[in-house]
Amino acid sequence: MSDLEMITMGRIGVDLYPQQHDVGLAGVETFIKGLGGSPTNVAVAAARLGRRPAVVTKVGADAFGGFCRSALEGYGVDVSYVGVEPGLRTPLTFCEVYPPDEFPLLFYREPTAPDIMIRAEELDLDAIRAVPLLWTTGTGLSAEPSRSATLAALAARSPGALTVHDLDHRPMLWADPGEHPALAREAVSHASVVVGNREEAAVAVGGLDGTAPEQARALLELGPELAIVKQGPRGTLAVSADEVVEVPPVSVDVVCGLGAGDAFGGALCHALLSGWSLERTVRFANAAGAIVAGRLLCASAMPSADEVEAVAGAGARA
Repeated sequence: MSDLEMITMGRIGVDLYPQQHDVGLAGVETFIKGLGGSPTNVAVAAARLGRRPAVVTKVGADAFGGFCRSALEGYGVDVSYVGVEPGLRTPLTFCEVYPPDEFPLLFYREPTAPDIMIRAEELDLDAIRAVPLLWTTGTGLSAEPSRSATLAALAARSPGALTVHDLDHRPMLWADPGEHPALAREAVSHASVVVGNREEAAVAVGGLDGTAPEQARALLELGPELAIVKQGPRGTLAVSADEVVEVPPVSVDVVCGLGAGDAFGGALCHALLSGWSLERTVRFANAAGAIVAGRLLCASAMPSADEVEAVAGAGARA
């Protein structure tokens, strides 16, 4: 495992995308199956860009679990840390598509999802300490034992390591969403990079509904070196102790926005590992997200480095 460049941790499952749009689930007749789960998609996106990622997660002992493992291997993601949780089924997520900005999700994760059963004592902490980049998510904090496992992984990282926490606030996956703010702040305190949209940033900074720069500064006060606040149609803001970068959105005919954030995340990891400037990093991640927003699926829609560079370069020249 010494050749791994990054580890993501958390949600995995099967996404079912409608082939009929603007009709709601009741009106959909056919679906397309795809690999899903935000940290899983981030790993796939990074692999598509040439990185060597692994995912710490769990699937059910069922056919969909086998599909997830096979799909990951096909995308070039190491499955050594993909466990099987007996007695639970691999989750399904049904998507609705109302372009350009409405994509409701219906999660089937009851009584709980296998990826929530990641236990701290099962983690390979030596690998987590050694890997150049670790990616964790807010959903991993939503219930035990995944909550303790996520915090243990974060605590294992050295202060100078690339550790990215995706705020990833999905209230429907929390028994009590009011628990998330304190846990988000704890997670962010261990991270070197924090990323989220305006609503997610507000969760971590005590409900602050100020400007994006105010939210980013408040996130930095929690301990990370870099705060990235995604602003949708207003672009992306990145703030460090001595630099502020704001990149406008890339124009795209939106097909499905569900995978855009994960494409952004995988591209962000690639750029951080490459040691790029902050502006180049954000432009590249923005471009990756835009490309996937113009496609229907998530994992299989992740772009190559050449595709992203072409869009990012066009945006920089505009």
